[in-house]
Amino acid sequence: MVFKSPLSANLLDDLQTALAHGNVARRVDMLRQVTDLFIDHAAEYSAAQIAVFDDVFECLIEHLESHTKILLAQRLGLASSAPPRVVRSLAFDDLVEVAAPLLSQSSQLDENALIENARTKSQGHLMAISTRKTLSGAVTEILVERGNDAVVMSTVNNQGASFSELGYNRLVQRAETSDGIASCVALRPSIPRHHLLKLISRASASVRARMAAANPKLAGEISAAIQKATRQTRSASATLSEEAAISHELVRLLYKDGRLDENEVLKFAINDKFDEANAAIACLAHVPVSVVEAMMIEASNEGILILSKVANFSWPTVKAIIDLRQRLANQPLSENIAERDTYERLRPSTAQQVLRFHRMQQATADTSVA
Repeated sequence: MVFKSPLSANLLDDLQTALAHGNVARRVDMLRQVTDLFIDHAAEYSAAQIAVFDDVFECLIEHLESHTKILLAQRLGLASSAPPRVVRSLAFDDLVEVAAPLLSQSSQLDENALIENARTKSQGHLMAISTRKTLSGAVTEILVERGNDAVVMSTVNNQGASFSELGYNRLVQRAETSDGIASCVALRPSIPRHHLLKLISRASASVRARMAAANPKLAGEISAAIQKATRQTRSASATLSEEAAISHELVRLLYKDGRLDENEVLKFAINDKFDEANAAIACLAHVPVSVVEAMMIEASNEGILILSKVANFSWPTVKAIIDLRQRLANQPLSENIAERDTYERLRPSTAQQVLRFHRMQQATADTSVA
């Protein structure tokens, strides 16, 4: 069926009468009729005809009450070809009940519109955006930056949401002060491993501090319990993404072929290849990757110094590994003069003894967790 005009002559006459008299009840009735007409044949209208509907809707809703706008928004939310100007007008309405159906569903709102809305509107608007079927990294960056905890958790729990590197960094920062956010982020299947390890380290420290402050007598038990939970999380196979597993295997193949050396570790560190660097250090220090990961997320660089001495790395490589840790933690790079002196004085035999002790402790802890 082809329409020469989306609005019949009689309906246009009624529309002109309703607009001229300014009768609210008449406008509401006209809005219902026009909405019915649009919804019933939306897929058949051309761009020009949709533009006509846009003009009509804008005229009709100008002086209508909010509850009428809510009904219109609910009906237009799922319409893939809904008039774009009225969709934008409703989506930017200050009343969340009006805006939410469009923000959460309408395909007529592009990324730029969603970003603008997320930057300027209320937490209720942000919550509606967070539930969309898909969300780009650019949009989620704003939701994580401006949203309250409920908005952030809704965004993280949305499996159609993508996160940029900046977005993940902000999530980890937010998780430091919110156990709810930390739990949501940790359970997200697609979280990159270096962000997951940062989250474990930072969230544990934050929780430890708050719990110990509440009950100083239990500080030791709290610390042990958190370390146990951290080991469980690290050892869970689900935390190792497919990408990380592939990276580890490729590095192991390099080692077996005799092509893995200190220079490769240096390149991995300089290029922020976290998984590859961990696997390479593990191979050259002859320890499991889990041991390297545990030391990579510690508060101090002592573990890195120990592993590097065992692997017989030169200071530039050690410095590159430390810099990698600091970049991933969003910390400023430092000269590490004192640590360099410590590293130069450290004997390989001493490093081996400390590493054996560390592995023994981890093995004991893993047995107690099992």
